[in-house]
Amino acid sequence: MAHDCLFCKIAAGEIPSSKVYEDEDVLAFRDINPVAPVHVLVIPKQHLGSVADLRPEHTELLAKLFAAVQRVAAETGVAETGYRVVTNHGKDSGQQVLHLHLHVLGGRTLGPVA
Repeated sequence: MAHDCLFCKIAAGEIPSSKVYEDEDVLAFRDINPVAPVHVLVIPKQHLGSVADLRPEHTELLAKLFAAVQRVAAETGVAETGYRVVTNHGKDSGQQVLHLHLHVLGGRTLGPVA
């Protein structure tokens, strides 16, 4: 855990969140500033700064993250209608919290991605 990381504190239960899913390695919770009717963040409980920090030894964790994405989509009702999964790396991408996270977005028609 990074001591100053907001998402590490959420994963540790130090800061409350609106949990959608949790297991030993992954936590999914509703974004506090949603940009779509369904906007859930899926994070590893292990601190990784971004997708750029993933290494071959994270293969199993990555599979667990995407399994959680599928579960979140089913539980929030967007699995059938469609959803978007987004991750950002670095300031220019708009990454605000330096902890790897996947945005699960859905619940309305989303515009095309450039």
